Amino acid sequence: MSRDEPLFNVASVKRRTMALGPGARMVIWFQGCDIGCEGCCNPELQPLVPRHLVGLSELLEVAADSKGSLGIEGVTLIGGEPTMQRSLPELARGIRGIGLGVILFTGREFSELDPELVENVDTVIDGRFVSADRDHDRNLIGSRNQRIVNVTDRYSGSTWFTDRRCDFVEVDLDGDELVTNGSAF
Repeated sequence: MSRDEPLFNVASVKRRTMALGPGARMVIWFQGCDIGCEGCCNPELQPLVPRHLVGLSELLEVAADSKGSLGIEGVTLIGGEPTMQRSLPELARGIRGIGLGVILFTGREFSELDPELVENVDTVIDGRFVSADRDHDRNLIGSRNQRIVNVTDRYSGSTWFTDRRCDFVEVDLDGDELVTNGSAF
């Protein structure tokens, strides 16, 4: 890692999952959120504290390796609040450069996003989580105000988010993560 390489405050990386978007995906959970939605599903990721400072090249290397060895189709960026990462557009561009799709979950409105970031993602799930307006119909989308914005056609035909909630259990035997019905425990 070079001295000038962008660093990301990463809480966790899952190299392959079927639980956080269409197809087999890698997921990067970022630490820190300046929005602080009440009832957030990841409250432990809200504090603005350093977790694992990971360089851009290392994240791209893990994504490329996961594509080759684990057959992932894309990467989901989630948090915390991913847009707090200053070099997120560069990371998204690098992920797309290795042929992977990019899905971004953000509490910000689509219109607030950096245009350079928008041009390097395929789909954005936007908007604050509103606990009084929970969405019980769409997969992984917390409240009804949140939108699915397809920036490219890569996932526009996918019904993964809009189909009735799927019933599944995913257990990570190498770690401590259990995902069931789209919620991490």
